[in-house]
Amino acid sequence: MKRKTPSAIILFATLFAGAAHATEGYFLEGYGVREKGVGGAGAADSRDPLALSINPAGLVDVGHQYTLGLTAFSPDRGYWTSGPGFVAPGHVESGRNLFGIPFGGYSRPIDQQSAWGVAFYGNGGMNTTYSPNYASLFFGSPMCPQTGVFCGRNAGVDLNQAFITAGYAQRFGNLSIGFAPVLAVQIFKARGLAVFGPFSSASAQLTDHSYNWSVGAGVRAGLQYRLTDYFRIGVAGSSPIWMSPFENYKGLFADQGDFDIPANLTAGVAYDVLPTLTLLADWKHIFYSQVPSVGNSSTQPFPLGVMNGPGFGWRDIDVIKMGAEYRGFGKLTLRAGYSYNTNPIPSRDVTLNILAPAVTQHHISGGLSYYVTPSSSIDLAAVVSPQGVVSGIERTPLGPNPLRTITIYLNTFEITAGWTHRFDAAAAPVTAKF
Repeated sequence: MKRKTPSAIILFATLFAGAAHATEGYFLEGYGVREKGVGGAGAADSRDPLALSINPAGLVDVGHQYTLGLTAFSPDRGYWTSGPGFVAPGHVESGRNLFGIPFGGYSRPIDQQSAWGVAFYGNGGMNTTYSPNYASLFFGSPMCPQTGVFCGRNAGVDLNQAFITAGYAQRFGNLSIGFAPVLAVQIFKARGLAVFGPFSSASAQLTDHSYNWSVGAGVRAGLQYRLTDYFRIGVAGSSPIWMSPFENYKGLFADQGDFDIPANLTAGVAYDVLPTLTLLADWKHIFYSQVPSVGNSSTQPFPLGVMNGPGFGWRDIDVIKMGAEYRGFGKLTLRAGYSYNTNPIPSRDVTLNILAPAVTQHHISGGLSYYVTPSSSIDLAAVVSPQGVVSGIERTPLGPNPLRTITIYLNTFEITAGWTHRFDAAAAPVTAKF
């Protein structure tokens, strides 16, 4: 079983990593049960193999274990309008409101000062499915020949991302350093956008194709430093993940279908108030503006798809994460967390972001682990993101329409369940890091 576990994790990731409607733009607030329960924090405190998704330096503290789980994610998103305009009016809701997102990881010490591990997890966030029953006020005219939000029947986009990473960490006294190459696979599909054909550099590669694959790679690295027996700091970052372009959608995305995954930086602290109580706080910055297809404003000169052409207009965002974990109930560990992120979507870009209304900002979480044996636990977490909204005037390739205001919205709820097995555990959970 020890020999087969890593390969089984990689196979599981490749086959089943799925879509998400994420809450930090199109990044999730956390990827494992423990991370979700404490608000996504953990740059300075690592306790399971999903440390690879935050700070690979933490592998030296994780021990020999594996964890597997699944998130049931339910987003409620759409938009409403006031005043006359082009897109379908009224309160318009997206369908498809449930997604399954798997994750897993495996870690193993090499010696007392080093360790390795592998992990997989899913990402996403640009998913909408609008019914053709909605119709523009211009339906029936030459400029709007069909029903649908954008006069193209079933309007929407679907982005799926899967990440597989393998990492190594080494301890040098109070300092731990780790790095983890990351492989990524993403697939994308767009529907109902034919009305933008005259404003695209490649109208045949704009919309209504089957899923298009993109692959790429990057690297994540980090360090953790133990200032005292009770207080730790951590810093980590990920390079951009450089992806192959979406050839079937080079008439939609800027730079002829390019859709890299943006870089991010994280810094955090962890403090053991008691041997059984740890408080965590992280800061994270995501560089959405550095990916032209995401960061370029939708108001930039057309056509779509050209070098440095129009994008979704997303700004860089900052995220503050806070969490607490209490291990004082023997077999039961309790967690709570909260995170806040700035909004990536400015009001000028709401029209195109009807396709991707990632505007939630507050995330409230809680979770637990229950040890059914001295070495294995059932892990649960839940995250609620209250509704976020952004409003702005309607903008089409023909220009702004000050008579129409569009408000996009998103709220989410998710439940995560997992199983963690510790190969070298002799008793119920270690209560502290020292």
